[in-house]
Amino acid sequence: MADGPATSGAGAAFTPTDWLVFAAIAGIWGGSFLFIKVGLEAMEPGLVTLLRVGLGAAALHLLPGPIARIGREDRVRLVAVSVIWVGLPFTLFPIAEQHLNSAVTGLLNGATPMYTALFAWLLFQRRTTGPQLLGVAVGFAGIVLISLPSIHDGSSAAWGVALILLATGCYGVAVHLAAPLQATYGSRTVMARMLLLATLWTAPYGLWGVPDSHLEARPLLAVAVLGVLGTGIAFLLMGSLLGRVGATRSSFITYLIPVVSLFLGVVFQDDHVELLALIGVALVVGGAVLASRQEAPGPTASRSRRPSSGAAAATPPPPTPPL
Repeated sequence: MADGPATSGAGAAFTPTDWLVFAAIAGIWGGSFLFIKVGLEAMEPGLVTLLRVGLGAAALHLLPGPIARIGREDRVRLVAVSVIWVGLPFTLFPIAEQHLNSAVTGLLNGATPMYTALFAWLLFQRRTTGPQLLGVAVGFAGIVLISLPSIHDGSSAAWGVALILLATGCYGVAVHLAAPLQATYGSRTVMARMLLLATLWTAPYGLWGVPDSHLEARPLLAVAVLGVLGTGIAFLLMGSLLGRVGATRSSFITYLIPVVSLFLGVVFQDDHVELLALIGVALVVGGAVLASRQEAPGPTASRSRRPSSGAAAATPPPPTPPL
């Protein structure tokens, strides 16, 4: 897969390759909630997070080819991304799944595009088209329907819902912070460095949970897949998509994740899902289709700095670079 830095055509309609990467990430991350649930059968939430992030970092560092250095001027941003995109939300998801089933957790993850679009407008002065805004509204209505049955289940379930919405809010900010880094250094460099830092942030809570955890083959295998595929490889693909289609529209991938998580949770965990949640899934998928429309033209901030040694120059590559 190409790991070049910048992209072109980030505001254009999705190409078939974009949709292929989009679907692959949705499939991988949709299954992550099931793997987390299986891991929790034998491990404490903090240990699940630590193993997931650490294995993801190891997978990207073991891939062939050099990893570029991050310039001093970008290190604060990288640290922020490692906390907001991985350290905090990856810690919150296993805690939340102690109160919610994996299907509902995956459904709630579909709130990410609403946060992303909101922060794009509030913090980053990005413009969106009418169809995209309609897609956000339709998707939000779906998230409300998905959340209602869990909230009615009591305070414990409501607490789990609140944690998931906080985690997805972190995602909504993080993708905007990560996009300029990916444009300068490429997907693998940014994601490998980010996951390595996040391993440090999640280590204390993870090690604290070791005494109350025990090793079993099934949970250990689930967490290994969650780390290598669901974190390392998935973030590598996500970094590529982020540069190809932009921060806001790459976040709409979470509109398809609920479909995968719902299917896997019902089939493999016997999760119960209310009719309202099923209607909500239909709405979020419809929102994803609307939201993938071409973006409105607007001012863009160029980054003309010189990348550090080993990184390619931040010049636009040919349209639709090969993966």
